[in-house]
Amino acid sequence: MPMWARESLAEARVAHLGCSTKNGKPLVIPVCFVFDGSAIYSAIDEKPKRSQPLSLRRISNIIENPHVSLVVDEYYEDWRRLRYVLVDGDASVLTKGKKFEAAISLLRNKYRQYDRMELEARPVIEISPLRIVAWKSKDAR
Repeated sequence: MPMWARESLAEARVAHLGCSTKNGKPLVIPVCFVFDGSAIYSAIDEKPKRSQPLSLRRISNIIENPHVSLVVDEYYEDWRRLRYVLVDGDASVLTKGKKFEAAISLLRNKYRQYDRMELEARPVIEISPLRIVAWKSKDAR
């Protein structure tokens, strides 16, 4: 993966997570996330939700079908500056353990809003990349 793509995954504030049921009913949702150099983590935070954390569609979809995609993109009206990083991988739901605790620490370091949230009581999504596609316009930085 090119260095610019690695930096994009490390620095981007939002990504879009795509998942689906085992029957293919899709869901795409914006997520906050952190990349630790090998895996991607996203917390189920305390923003208002219609369901309990473990009942959310993204969680039930991942349990049914762990294959997901995550995209980080930069859009500009000047299309010569466009770029994106697409991660296809397998996701799992973490609720405890060392990876869970490390992910929460990384997420809190990246998003100050998480300092006031009880993330330990909520699941974390872990994405293990299987394929990463990095594309940018030849004029993009």
